[in-house]
Amino acid sequence: MKPFKFPQSEEEALVMGIINLSPDSFYGESRCKTVEQALSAAETMLEEGAGILDIGAESSRPGSVPISTQEEIDRLLPVLIKLVEVANIPISVDTYKAKVAHEVLKAGASIINDITGLQRSEEMAQVISQFHAGVILMHMQGSPESMQHYPKYEDVVTEVFDYLQKSLAIAVSAGIDPEKIAIDPGIGFGKTDAHNLLILKNLSRLNELSKPVLLGVSRKSLIGNILNLPAEERLEGSLAATVFGLTQGVSIIRTHDVKATLRAVKVAEAIMKEKK
Repeated sequence: MKPFKFPQSEEEALVMGIINLSPDSFYGESRCKTVEQALSAAETMLEEGAGILDIGAESSRPGSVPISTQEEIDRLLPVLIKLVEVANIPISVDTYKAKVAHEVLKAGASIINDITGLQRSEEMAQVISQFHAGVILMHMQGSPESMQHYPKYEDVVTEVFDYLQKSLAIAVSAGIDPEKIAIDPGIGFGKTDAHNLLILKNLSRLNELSKPVLLGVSRKSLIGNILNLPAEERLEGSLAATVFGLTQGVSIIRTHDVKATLRAVKVAEAIMKEKK
């Protein structure tokens, strides 16, 4: 495991590159069908300046069906073992299964990106703590298979805030290093477009939790619905949402497009840092 901590306030934002090992991802161009393709994608992202790589083997797109724990491990380990050898940055694994987390952390991953925010598995927080690893706590209503079936909230911003506050309490009580905890409002996970826009507009509310905020909006249906464009043509919209997120205090950007995103981040941060 490579030593790391998430960016703190006033530090430059990190760009997290997505390495997708699932054949069921919503964005076809991101799918890596072989170990070699995954390593090639990772090498490109490293050259482009990614600060973290996030590997996922089970699709969490709306309507996706879960895969078995063993299948997930079998997809992840061949890529992860090689990546740990060549990557000089932390590697995150996108999973909500404690057994998967145990195996990937044992193999050298540094972060678990849990779409259930430690609230689905009682063992997950303990596994992460045992390995002195980091965690990204995400909000999701329901499960990927059914989360977009009429999601409802009384006050989406407050409910997401409260959920993440509970996840934080679970992480801290398990002994996870406070500097290795980040939060994610879960754009597109059990939310309508109106819910997502409200969360984006009020992202600064999450700063009250005093943890780095991750924004994952890359090429998602929200962008497609605003622009009436397929995933392949949503880069500019994703960058627009990213820059707005930076103005609201976001410090980690999860993206399929590292080079373009990092360039947008650098320009936005230069403007934001100018004091005159």
